[in-house]
Amino acid sequence: MKNAFKTKLSPQQLQVVNHLDGALLVEAGPGSGKTRVLTERICHLLTNVSGHFRILALTFTNKAADEMKDRLLELGNIRERAFIGTLHSFCLDMLTERGKLVDIEGTPNIFEQFKDRKEVLLKAIDDDPLLSDEINQIEDSKERNRKVDSWLMSISNIKSHPISHAVIEDELTQHVLDAYEAGMRACNAYDFDDLLLLVYKLLIENPKLGDLYRRIYKFVCIDEAQDMNEAQYAVICALCSGGYKNVMMVGDPRQSIYGFNKSGPEYMESFSVDFDAKKIDLTANYRSSRAVVKVAQVLDPKYMVAMQLPIEGSVTVLTGQDEQDEAQQIGVELQRLFSEGHPDVEGDIKPSACAILGRTRFALLVIENMLKERNIAFYKRLSANHENESETVDDFQMALRVLANPRDRLHLSALAKKWKVPEPPSISDYVSALRDMAEAASDTRALSVCVAIETIAINNSRLDLMPAFKVLKEHADGLSESDRLAIYEDVAVFRQEWDQYLRAAGGSPALSSFMSSKALGNTQKAAREGVALLTVHSSKGLEFDVVFIAGMAEGTFPDYRATSAKELAEERRNAFVAVTRAKRLLYLSYPSTRVMPWGGVRHQTRSQFLSNLSEPMVRNLSRPS
Repeated sequence: MKNAFKTKLSPQQLQVVNHLDGALLVEAGPGSGKTRVLTERICHLLTNVSGHFRILALTFTNKAADEMKDRLLELGNIRERAFIGTLHSFCLDMLTERGKLVDIEGTPNIFEQFKDRKEVLLKAIDDDPLLSDEINQIEDSKERNRKVDSWLMSISNIKSHPISHAVIEDELTQHVLDAYEAGMRACNAYDFDDLLLLVYKLLIENPKLGDLYRRIYKFVCIDEAQDMNEAQYAVICALCSGGYKNVMMVGDPRQSIYGFNKSGPEYMESFSVDFDAKKIDLTANYRSSRAVVKVAQVLDPKYMVAMQLPIEGSVTVLTGQDEQDEAQQIGVELQRLFSEGHPDVEGDIKPSACAILGRTRFALLVIENMLKERNIAFYKRLSANHENESETVDDFQMALRVLANPRDRLHLSALAKKWKVPEPPSISDYVSALRDMAEAASDTRALSVCVAIETIAINNSRLDLMPAFKVLKEHADGLSESDRLAIYEDVAVFRQEWDQYLRAAGGSPALSSFMSSKALGNTQKAAREGVALLTVHSSKGLEFDVVFIAGMAEGTFPDYRATSAKELAEERRNAFVAVTRAKRLLYLSYPSTRVMPWGGVRHQTRSQFLSNLSEPMVRNLSRPS
């Protein structure tokens, strides 16, 4: 039983699974069985290493964490023996349990949306004479807005570099940061960067706490290490200090595509040196057909594959007259595959086995309309969290935020503005204040949101959102069909997230904990029905039998903003990631002309990433739409 799982592992994979003492760096190419090896290693450690200890397994996506948990279900009490989740989730748990040492009471309330953080900064600017004067010197409103956005970016940049930006020399930048932080704390709120920064501070300032966590977690496993930034690496180093070396990092420098988040593969190199790590390369590709691997090797000639599938597959280039024609050709080919299948794909080709990827969401807008016209089921996951389609559920979510965090004046103000009523100057009872606002609004939407919140607040013994969902759906029943459908769909997603949270939370659900988990995307459902319509970044870690990469033209992919050698190198890594999502069939498409936002028509050339694909490697196809 203990060793049965090892029988189908390669010698290199077995080395990773059996490694016990000392730091280990694993470079794992696409399709090399990285997730399986991580999972098998955790299983091996828990079943073959004696003693009472836990394992800390950190991933960079909730999907990877869920996949790992599912594979380890056979171990039974896995939740008690291992933490498997994202680094941000781990930091949230640590701050919830130990946050008093950095002035946090209970679960941190997270402002995950850019617009919320911007509102906090705008209010801070209005309240601060120095910053107001600085902004008001700029006459053009668009320039003022860009200045505020640049300050927000500076704040995030500083927080994500706790070591190199530990000292801020520019006085104005420090003043902006201080004002923003004061505004966030006034709302009893934190942003994503705070989760890492405050845990780093917690561990650095309290060495005994680090000792405690190192005793609890005998082994640390870190996935997707190529996507680390300085703050993430700083947290790992602070957690694993004092000679602690039982750390394994797994990653692929070729798939480092989050440079805009200040991440990069250099932290894998730092880990190798700082921890004197043994290195193992996983160079097989058990995912992609030979045709797909050849394209990946054109994008990165250094990508060597020691072992691959004996399946040829195919790579096809589709050239549209314009973006409408490009979309129609994709639709025709999709429907042909659904009806005819393909000899290299076992069984029927279903929509859920297919994906259409774009460098940005704008490259997918015409394609989305095409899918609707052809009645092809699809889903989008262009952001970590579901975006509500209905005003009612959006208002309900804002009201929930304030119920969870009564100091959250930001969302209370937003509700008052939407309902066109005055904001209460002071509040002793939030639910009563919400009732007063809703009655002043004389709006059935506001009143239904208020009643929904009251059904939650009335039950002090146990948190339950189900009665609130019922109230919202009853309100929807009196509306037009389109409005009713939007509320029903949003409530269905909310209920799904609530159920997911309850399964993870066990017997003690709390509203602040649910809202924070929701903000981190922990409550999202990984699997969806239909064709996946995704940006390249949101497709990372996924795989499909059939992949279409749309908009493969200069200026779209690579993106027109990528002008430096470093930026173009990251664009090429984006293309590498996109291509290697395909298991069997790959389609690369682009329009010969594109209508620009201002109405003009621009002639386009095929992407430089297609320029080295030889005729024997791909087939060129132009189908009537």
